[in-house]
Amino acid sequence: MTARSLNDVEYNYKLINERIAEAAQKIGKSREDITFLAATKTVEPEVINHAISLGLEYIGENKVQELLSKYDNYNLEKCSLQFIGHLQTNKVRQIVDKVDLIQSVDSVKLANEIAKQSLKLNKTTDILVEVNIGREENKSGVYPENLEELLCEISKIEGISVKGLMTIPPICDNKHKISKYFNNMHNIFIDISQKKLDNISMTILSMGMSADYYEAILEGANMVRIGSSLFGARDYT
Repeated sequence: MTARSLNDVEYNYKLINERIAEAAQKIGKSREDITFLAATKTVEPEVINHAISLGLEYIGENKVQELLSKYDNYNLEKCSLQFIGHLQTNKVRQIVDKVDLIQSVDSVKLANEIAKQSLKLNKTTDILVEVNIGREENKSGVYPENLEELLCEISKIEGISVKGLMTIPPICDNKHKISKYFNNMHNIFIDISQKKLDNISMTILSMGMSADYYEAILEGANMVRIGSSLFGARDYT
């Protein structure tokens, strides 16, 4: 990794924080109200740790195998590691002792497995429930109309704690359309919050990535997951 590449990360980190602050200010919030999580898929630990040294406090991995291969090299003293990708039940035991939050829970089966493995470690794992706001058949996440039922079932499970919701809307280059998805998601988040379901804490709304985090914040996101805008375009092959 060249010094120039690390300099690019420094520049991008500063720019992203400025844009987050600007978006937050537009809706009467402060920069501190928004959590900036760096999506670190395919990024080398050296580069991740450099971002952490700049002040980055949250990172998220998409794949269990990649997380495990990089885990010993993360500098996690001042940084929270989360899992943000689709998680198979048979992989839960490999990461439940390593992450602070799992963002992609969309079934009672997965919730039960996370709880089971957490209780073995005498811990309670924080989770977000993933909502398929665009109703895309090829994407994970619970459909909005099934969300409350899923939350009620999950709330009874010891060993996990629901902290909010996460979504990945359909890819579209129309800012108005993407904002509508975010707005719909925020309305669902508020609706669930007002119902005050037992053992359900609606404190995190995780939505928005590199291409649309600004719009997500304007529509109510308080956590954004940013990868390529921070680390540059990456080769996913």
